[in-house]
Amino acid sequence: MSAEIKISGLNQFYGKKQVLKDINLNIGTGMFALLGRNGAGKTTLMRVLATLLPVSRGVVTVCGIPISMEAQIRRITGYLPQEFSFYANMTVYEAMDYLGVLSGLSKADRQEKIPDLLAKVNLLTKKKVKVGALSGGMKRRLGIAQAILHEPKVLIVDEPTAGLDAEERVRFRNLLSEIAGDRIVILSTHIIADIEASCERIAVLEEGEIIYNGTVSDMLRLAEGKIYSAQIKKTDLPGIKAKYPITSMVSSGNHVSLRLISDEKPFEGACLCEAGIEDAYMYLMQDKRGAI
Repeated sequence: MSAEIKISGLNQFYGKKQVLKDINLNIGTGMFALLGRNGAGKTTLMRVLATLLPVSRGVVTVCGIPISMEAQIRRITGYLPQEFSFYANMTVYEAMDYLGVLSGLSKADRQEKIPDLLAKVNLLTKKKVKVGALSGGMKRRLGIAQAILHEPKVLIVDEPTAGLDAEERVRFRNLLSEIAGDRIVILSTHIIADIEASCERIAVLEEGEIIYNGTVSDMLRLAEGKIYSAQIKKTDLPGIKAKYPITSMVSSGNHVSLRLISDEKPFEGACLCEAGIEDAYMYLMQDKRGAI
């Protein structure tokens, strides 16, 4: 069984509205990121891959299995949706055990796997705690544990760090990176820092279309020679914002330190600087000339 997802000519519709347009992707083992603003089509694509939405038009195979063979694909796929919840009155262990039963695992398998998985997601000490009493970060980690309980070859996680604090986001990214060693892990996010820290390959969606598909380093190269930094007076900010896309800015007294996008030196005092992932993303969204 090939460890690859192949998507060819995928077009997806909700009624008459087209939400995915001619998507072509090959996704192999490791961490693969889907990046784009809210409403770009990320969740729709992930729901198609998880067999929760039938394909409107196109060809999709998951590890060599046609997407129409839903039962087979679900046996090898784990899915953590953006909105995720358990029965609040169950303990952590009871919830995992119940989901193990639904996955067809024997009692012996459940007794062996559940403690190991809870330890991996740092929840073993919480096994007797009610799910409703867990923090948001703990619930996300529990969601990952249930998603890999049946040892899937493919793990799909939709906006897993949304709403988490910085410490929980780092823990979660590290966990996903560890899991991705021998699996296909697809991460959807609009939090750009999550991509830089954990993913080698990335696809950027905008209005249902892929505008970039490649490595993070190649994406950074797109913005080379286009990012400038400067310190300006606050009174000059409106005029500069009207002329140039601003990727970041920090106020200090009567001055603002900022980074902006420009094909040439925008004004005296601006200095060319190395592009970061947020700069490159903003440049890509501004330019829409992604290297497919």
